[in-house]
Amino acid sequence: MTSASETVLAIADLCVCVRGEESEREVVSNLSLTLGRGETLCIAGESGSGKSMTALAIMRLLPQPAARISSGAIHLGGTELTTLDERRMRHIRGNRIAMIFQEPMTSLNPVLSIGRQLTESIEAHTGLSRAEARQRAVEALTAVRIPGAESRLRQFPHELSGGMRQRVMIAMALALEPDVLIADEPTTALDVTVQGEVLELLRDLQQKHGTSVILITHDMGVVAEMADRVIIMRHGSMVEEGATSDIFARPQADYTRELLAAVPRIGKRRDPDSALAPSAVASTSSSPPRGEGGPQGRMRGPSAEHSVPVAVVNDLHVRFDLRGGVFGRVNARVHAVEGVSFSIAPNETLALVGESGCGKSTTAKALAGLVPYSGDIVVGGRNLSGLGRDERKAVRRDVQMIFQDPYASLDPRMRVGDLVAEPLVIHGIASKEERRERVAALFDRVGLSAGQMELYPHEFSGGQRQRVCIARALALRPKLIIADESVSALDVSVQARVLDLLQELQREFGVAYLFISHDMAVVENISDRVAVMYLGQIVEMGTRDQVFSSPRHPYTKRLIEAVPVPDPARRRSRFARLDQEIPSATRRIGEAPLKLALSDVGNGHLVAAEG
Repeated sequence: MTSASETVLAIADLCVCVRGEESEREVVSNLSLTLGRGETLCIAGESGSGKSMTALAIMRLLPQPAARISSGAIHLGGTELTTLDERRMRHIRGNRIAMIFQEPMTSLNPVLSIGRQLTESIEAHTGLSRAEARQRAVEALTAVRIPGAESRLRQFPHELSGGMRQRVMIAMALALEPDVLIADEPTTALDVTVQGEVLELLRDLQQKHGTSVILITHDMGVVAEMADRVIIMRHGSMVEEGATSDIFARPQADYTRELLAAVPRIGKRRDPDSALAPSAVASTSSSPPRGEGGPQGRMRGPSAEHSVPVAVVNDLHVRFDLRGGVFGRVNARVHAVEGVSFSIAPNETLALVGESGCGKSTTAKALAGLVPYSGDIVVGGRNLSGLGRDERKAVRRDVQMIFQDPYASLDPRMRVGDLVAEPLVIHGIASKEERRERVAALFDRVGLSAGQMELYPHEFSGGQRQRVCIARALALRPKLIIADESVSALDVSVQARVLDLLQELQREFGVAYLFISHDMAVVENISDRVAVMYLGQIVEMGTRDQVFSSPRHPYTKRLIEAVPVPDPARRRSRFARLDQEIPSATRRIGEAPLKLALSDVGNGHLVAAEG
């Protein structure tokens, strides 16, 4: 424990209650902790264990009147936060204590530009002029490695990828250099290279300003890399606390041991279907990307050999117009996806990995028919561009998507049981009673109870909401599931169960997955083939073993090197990083698209050459 003279934040016997329809229930019970100056305290545990509610209680941002602090004290320096009125708390928030929230899209104002949202807090707390605040905002965006920081100030949240939005949230929190920074899953939406740089940025901030950090995460690799001390929570209570080295080497609680055992590790993959013999499948891409590690992939089921692909993507392009000037003419385009080709066979998992904003989610949305594109997308032998309305509806039954942001993809006015049953209703499948039974079974399979079917999305934690989304995608028993960061919001124990569930369903139904993730350890555990994207293009593709054992592209090597290792004894002083800023994918009208090239492969440099 930290001595009193060093303590920046102290919590004593904190209890938080949430109001139900008939009574209150305690979601944080008698929690006590201290945080020293310059210390990083990690809070880990199951989704719904009370981690985020503790953070919201410290910030005095509990949703009123549904939740309240029922007892306990929170001291920030010499200030007791639980007794302050809202006016005084507004002065403390952002200035002395700041928070990075888990879901950036629901935390950013959709009608205000990124620049305005950054500068308004800087102006309010520092007294800087608008021009000075704008310059500090540019510096903050540059610090979290957002390319074209000046131009990003004019954009709105919906124009950025999930990872980019999270980086904006981090920049907002760091801009005022607070005494205490609460980071609630700050790297959940980020790929491993940017995650490493953000964690390094937090370290630098601590060293420069003595900032204290409460890091809430389900990634035990991040805990091992960052934490001085660790608190393990379950069902609102602390089950174990100790130095990071002690928690990892000598965990005392059974629950802590379960968490550590569930952590995916590169080179130690969990393979529940190892008894099934692998077989080969031919890639049907007409023009394989450079660096592809051979046409065959390791398939789980014997029926996959020589099978017709579930989906074929050939020479896919997705570009978004940018308008400007007095007449609003198109003067530039964002080349989000450029010449992407791949195929997915029945019973196969193709993982798509790469930098946030590299085009992974856009590729997935094109495959799901959610964004306009050029090129060919063939699903179940049918080219999507030539289908009528009824035919497209039939295809959508075969292709389901699990989105990255669970809260934004769930209707807040509907009960979650009805949300999971909705695809069955739309497609006229089963009677009302049969649908309810099927939904209850799905809830059980994703680790939720049938009783939770009557709740609304806001009554769940972030990880629980993602489980609801997974159940909804499974409802129609599709041939292809596009999983866009489908387990990124889950703690490791639930993540392991969900990954096992996905693999179990794959064996049972032959469903194929396009698995989008920034977690390379998870990718190694679940994928058959891996495609690496950079600036809208696939720069390397191969079997799982080829990509992880013998990566050919320097960017792939950096992705693998940047994965946090869940072992404090192997903590790195610096994280692996790319040597150049990522070029912008925006091109003026008439300007040639970027073509990726390799330069100085030995040092791992990446360059983008004019096409």
